[in-house]
Amino acid sequence: MRAIFILCCLAVLPAHAAWHEREAAIMGTRVHVDLWLEDFEAAAALLDAAMIEMHRVDAAFSPYKPSSELSQLNLRAAATWVPVSDELFELLGKARQVSVWSGGAFDITYASVGRYYDFRKGKVPDAQERAAVEAIDYRHVELDASRRAVRFAHPQTYIDLGGIAKGHAVDRVAAILIAGGVEHGSVSAGGDSRIIGDRRGKPWHIGVQDPRQDGVMVAILPLEDTAVSTSGDYERFFEADGVRYHHIIDPGTGDSARGAMGVTVLGADATLTDALSTTLFVLGVEAGLALANRLDGIDAIIIDAEGRMHLSDDLADLKGR
Repeated sequence: MRAIFILCCLAVLPAHAAWHEREAAIMGTRVHVDLWLEDFEAAAALLDAAMIEMHRVDAAFSPYKPSSELSQLNLRAAATWVPVSDELFELLGKARQVSVWSGGAFDITYASVGRYYDFRKGKVPDAQERAAVEAIDYRHVELDASRRAVRFAHPQTYIDLGGIAKGHAVDRVAAILIAGGVEHGSVSAGGDSRIIGDRRGKPWHIGVQDPRQDGVMVAILPLEDTAVSTSGDYERFFEADGVRYHHIIDPGTGDSARGAMGVTVLGADATLTDALSTTLFVLGVEAGLALANRLDGIDAIIIDAEGRMHLSDDLADLKGR
């Protein structure tokens, strides 16, 4: 997967500076943690804890691991109420909230059809598999708060947390770092990033990639204490007969959404920005910006299907830079 964010500082740090970093391939993507701490042993322990937490979230919510809690829910919930962990129940609740805000543009049940795409083999769902579009509706995922239990109201409903779980993992790791005394750092998992503080007197700089030119940035954002998520049609895709099929599925059709090439969302936490970057991609420019402008503390950059950049109201001063 090509990198979405470039995090860099504007000055070269001295050799004795206490920056510590760790990188690994987890959750099907590149995970990177960077932090400043004077205590080298404490920094190493925090980096270990960060990677352990990433692996834990992956083990719990991966749809590709049969033993994961998510896989077990998909296996059983169409037949009965399934008790789930507090963590999964709360994450499903957050996903539902974004579904409500967006009128269903964000919908974890997209996987009822989305699971039949194979982006490595260039396979699209056949007619029978596409018929499962009737199972796509976030309201099919019923939540019983009194029992912390979940069931699916449609027999073909299947859920995937790929649009929210990486942001959740990033937030969990950021919380571990902050509890450990980190005041300057960053956590990223693919297109989702959480910035802690500044970069010791300077802002972190995040580049928003041009969806059609690898390594070219369309904007550089100086940021502090911010979560940032990007969704693009260039992350997992293939082309067939001149049509680009990618992993961001429109819940209304079961087909790849095509109203944008890339969306970047800024906010307070990565769980929300992760979900909203997918949401705005599906909604397209007009409805996507309307939603971003309506939500407090949310900013967005949308690159439309023709490659033009559109900004939410609070980012309007970026125009012309």
